[in-house]
Amino acid sequence: MRHHPSFARGAAPAKPPKSAGIRPALFYSMFAVLLTGNALTATAFLLAPDISRLYNGQTEQVVEAYEDRVAQLRVEVDRLHSRSFAQTGDINLQLQELSQQQEVLTEQHQLVQVLVDKAGELGIDTATLPAEKPSGDLADAGPVAPSGNPDIDATAKALDRMMGETQTAMTAIADAATQRTQGIVSELSGIGINVALPDDDEGVGGPLLPPQAGEPDSPMVEDANAVMSALVRYKAARDSIASAPVHMPLTGQYRQSSSFGNRTDPFSGGRAFHAGLDFAAPSGSIVSAAADGTVTFVGTMSGYGNAVEVTHANGLVTRYGHLSGFLSEVGQVVHTGTPIAKVGSTGRSTGPHLHFEVRRNDAAIDPANFLKAGKRLSALLG
Repeated sequence: MRHHPSFARGAAPAKPPKSAGIRPALFYSMFAVLLTGNALTATAFLLAPDISRLYNGQTEQVVEAYEDRVAQLRVEVDRLHSRSFAQTGDINLQLQELSQQQEVLTEQHQLVQVLVDKAGELGIDTATLPAEKPSGDLADAGPVAPSGNPDIDATAKALDRMMGETQTAMTAIADAATQRTQGIVSELSGIGINVALPDDDEGVGGPLLPPQAGEPDSPMVEDANAVMSALVRYKAARDSIASAPVHMPLTGQYRQSSSFGNRTDPFSGGRAFHAGLDFAAPSGSIVSAAADGTVTFVGTMSGYGNAVEVTHANGLVTRYGHLSGFLSEVGQVVHTGTPIAKVGSTGRSTGPHLHFEVRRNDAAIDPANFLKAGKRLSALLG
């Protein structure tokens, strides 16, 4: 039996169930957001070209500013590079000039070294040659500035100083040689000996031709040749001393016991002429040649006892008397200091001594003048 529900009077009706949905406030909010987004999108779409142009304009300005700056930097770099290149070129040019000066200095040094050696052989030691400038790159060998670059001025001054020193050395050699030559000529002329000196132009010649253009002069070589000429003349003058009887024929213990000229004769007591100098010395003392020459007499001579004569290249003859023995023979070539005899007391003699004469054209001349000249020459030659 079915039962149907009954509706009682006064009973509350039943509520229908709630359905799911969007609240109006949320809906309108979402709608507003979508509308605004669509509006912005549309606005952006519509304004995109203008924005694009705006950004492109800013980029172009930045690029233009950048390119301008790069251009300025490039100009600055080029300017600095040009300055550096010019500066470097100037330094290289100066270094090239200094290198050429160094080559000249080296050549000059070599010439002066030859002259110094030659002067040293002749007894001239007044010239001191400076140390040679080291070879190589002057930029490395020369003074360096605080910047690290070669100090051009200091290097140039150093080269100039060294070239001046070598020039001074040549001048010193030439002056010393010339002074000594003049002294020798003066001393030998004073005792009647003429000195034959070579002329500066001796031994040169050739056809007379005009000078060639572009051919550099060589003042340094000319100066060196002038110095060498002075040395050659000095050597000729010095060599002439060897054949001049200006050297003492005795060494060791001796004293001058009689002079040249009139004197009281030791045997007769009257006035008599003495043709030479007497040197008292122990018997057997060595008698040496007073100059280069050739022995032309060995034997006994009246009044002289045992005697030796030496003839010299300048026409002079030296005679050695009262000898006790002979150490040379006729025809023998002797040099200054060569032993030729021994001291004795033969002939007219009161005791052991050497009688020394100098003769020209068989006439006796005072040997004292020759010996004094020899002492002055020794002092001159040092």
